[in-house]
Amino acid sequence: MTSDDGHARRAVEAVWRDESARIVSALTRHTGDFAWAEDLAQEALVEALASWPAGGIPDNPGAWLMSVAKRRAIDGWRRRERLTQREPLFVTEALQREAVDSVPDQADPDHIDDDILRLVFVACHPVLPAQARLALTLRTVAGLTTEQIARALLMTVPTVQQRIVRAKRALADEGVAFEVPDRSERPARLASVLQVIYLLFTEGYSATEGEGLVRVDVAREAVRLGRQLAALMPHEPEIWSLIALMEFQSSRFSARIDADGMPLTLEEQDRRRWDRSAIARGNEAMTRALPAPPFGDGAGTAAAPEAAMRTAQTRGRGVGYYGLQAAIAQCHAVAPAFTATDWDRILRLYDALYTLAPSPVVRLNRAVALSMTAGPEQALAEVDALADELAGFRPLPAVRGELLERLGETDAAAAAFLEAAGLPGNDAETALLRRRAARAASSAPDPT
Repeated sequence: MTSDDGHARRAVEAVWRDESARIVSALTRHTGDFAWAEDLAQEALVEALASWPAGGIPDNPGAWLMSVAKRRAIDGWRRRERLTQREPLFVTEALQREAVDSVPDQADPDHIDDDILRLVFVACHPVLPAQARLALTLRTVAGLTTEQIARALLMTVPTVQQRIVRAKRALADEGVAFEVPDRSERPARLASVLQVIYLLFTEGYSATEGEGLVRVDVAREAVRLGRQLAALMPHEPEIWSLIALMEFQSSRFSARIDADGMPLTLEEQDRRRWDRSAIARGNEAMTRALPAPPFGDGAGTAAAPEAAMRTAQTRGRGVGYYGLQAAIAQCHAVAPAFTATDWDRILRLYDALYTLAPSPVVRLNRAVALSMTAGPEQALAEVDALADELAGFRPLPAVRGELLERLGETDAAAAAFLEAAGLPGNDAETALLRRRAARAASSAPDPT
């Protein structure tokens, strides 16, 4: 592959990652066929890979891909003898641009003019199995590769590929309309839509691969979709809980990376750089999810949120998956210093989360909290017990390395950090893990 080929491939990957949702959603709206729209976008990518090395990368790559996809759609309609019905839709729209305005205060709950949210609802149709909904939406909305999706869902690449193909076929066979579903149909899709938005934010918060740790644009798109969804379903507490979680997490963006682009842990971050407005928005969203008591007055600690949760539980509503995670994130957000973090409460929240939604990833995160309350030795036993379930999952050996380092087992810590660095992930994390391995090895006692 020549340097021009490599440059073009990187450009194609970048434009697909950034604009795939806009392109596929616009094509779906005009063709009325989700599966075909995704195929058209993929065909445009193939044409870009063939023509950009020689002809150069266009000034507006997204518009170029859209134009090619539209031409291919017109060719397809000609073959299907339907051009006269559809062609004017494309002739009158040379460039498809999606509005990114904030949600108005007085939104019509039955009208959300957002193609990407429509696309999420289509891909989360109940006709599809849960894992297929996630795989398909992460592919089309987040622009993730099958390898990235496989890591996010702890699945194999062939399984992801098969589920995406079958999902597209099922949507085509059912003739699913490109629209936000009726109110009566929304609850059946809500859990999947929330999970997709959450995974989209997670990809922005900590990119699965690439040079940078954070993809702020992806995270912001997830927050925007969450608020659009809240405008559509304003009385769903889990939507507001997810918004709170994302706001609390995004408040740390500017403090998560040092001057060299290396990740910083919570303990290392300068909390003066945290975005207090995002924390305030997170607190406000939590009041919508847990309406009593308010979080504002006297909420410098986590006591008020915990009381609100108890109130919600006694009213029979309970606290959901995102509500518990948001409460954990809030514990970090309101702590004035790392040493002031309420780890006991965080551990209790993880216990509740594991009871509600047991998973090895929750157990791993709980082990980190356990290490802060009971010490690294007890936590290490918990982490080692997850070795089979989380094989190939980079955070497992990374956490193990940190616990071993705290126990003074520096050689074993270095080996664990190197193991983590060898697993798939973004380049910034890889560099940091190798640096930590070298530091641990250099601090090992001289055997002589």
